[in-house]
Amino acid sequence: MKAYLAYFRMRFMRGLAYRTAAWAGAATQFFWGFVLIMVLQSFAKAGGSPLDLPQIASYIWLQQAFLALIVVWFRDSELQSAIVAGDAAYELCRPADPYALWFSRLAAGRLAAACLRCGPILLVGFLLPKPYALSLPASAASAAYFGLSLALGLALIVAITMFSYILCVITLAPHTPFLLLAPIFEFASGMVIPLPFMPQAARRVLEALPFRLCVDLPLRIYSGSIPAAEAPRLIALQVLWIAILVALGRAALSRALRGARISGG
Repeated sequence: MKAYLAYFRMRFMRGLAYRTAAWAGAATQFFWGFVLIMVLQSFAKAGGSPLDLPQIASYIWLQQAFLALIVVWFRDSELQSAIVAGDAAYELCRPADPYALWFSRLAAGRLAAACLRCGPILLVGFLLPKPYALSLPASAASAAYFGLSLALGLALIVAITMFSYILCVITLAPHTPFLLLAPIFEFASGMVIPLPFMPQAARRVLEALPFRLCVDLPLRIYSGSIPAAEAPRLIALQVLWIAILVALGRAALSRALRGARISGG
């Protein structure tokens, strides 16, 4: 376990070096956050909205602040290139579990990017005039459950995206798996439209999938849209999905590596 934690720290510190890209990304997210709030505000003003405007604003600003943690298209291009070029074989020579190494690497990269971007977005979000400002958590319990659910959401999104890298090992096509997964994930997770705005029939289907546990769950716990009393059951569901996807991912990667060919012989 110490080896994986050390690898995580190394990748995390390396990710913190990309400050300019993080600031540019934060500026883009400010603009996109305002656009999403204005669009969803029209639903709230029309009446019958499942979320009020302060809850919508908190949902969007938290989504933008922690985008690197919860979005599926955040990729490790170096790992993709290493897989396609065959350089990933060097990692397979290490006396360590390749799944755990890649998992640590991807989680560290996402966490580093989120740490660089979240501060400015959260600060500006709290300073905006109401009802467009980022509100405080609904309660102390909601704040605690939000932090736990967000951390588990990171583990869950990494477990999901690991299948894209496994497909890359099989197909040697670094972009195709992500292009296939991204639209499904963004629709099903609440990235584009929060799940409470979905038709009831669609919500029943989407709530049975793991995607919304990465995005919709932690953000709605924070705002109180999901009561704190209901949060432990849903967090337990996050843990269950992580265990299932990690087990399936390990088996898939092991099988993919047995049939993999290394460039140069």
